[in-house]
Amino acid sequence: MTRDSASRGPRPANECFVCGADNPIGLHLVFRLEDGACVSEFTPGPNHVGYPGVVHGGMIYSALDDVMANWLYLRGARAYTAKCEIRYRKPVAPGERLLLAGRPTARRRKLVEMEATATRASDGKLVATATGTFVVVDEGEFLEVVGGADLYRRGEPV
Repeated sequence: MTRDSASRGPRPANECFVCGADNPIGLHLVFRLEDGACVSEFTPGPNHVGYPGVVHGGMIYSALDDVMANWLYLRGARAYTAKCEIRYRKPVAPGERLLLAGRPTARRRKLVEMEATATRASDGKLVATATGTFVVVDEGEFLEVVGGADLYRRGEPV
């Protein structure tokens, strides 16, 4: 079964910078579960550069953080990034389509260790990798942090 972040049903406004359909300056990435991984595509534009002709690393970082987080989200878990580390391997030019994939590597109680990759769609070259630790929280703690707004729907247990 494939689920994606755009078809999760009615919910309050989603203003997330990376995946929020309601964020006018956001990246509008759509995430889906596929073969045990969370996947997406990202084509940075000319307004996503740091140095001329090179996509800012923060854009790639944000996309990789979210592909890991959405592995949890699409399964109904409420979680926060506790730690994330990225390794940039190749520069990315605006207009280059990137394929993103994130998957878990370990789980210890409330902590889920994740890894993610960004590869160029044109040649399959790895441009960045990331590892992250995510803290899964219960519904009460989550609602306390977000002010009571139930932004997520429960899915299969993580």
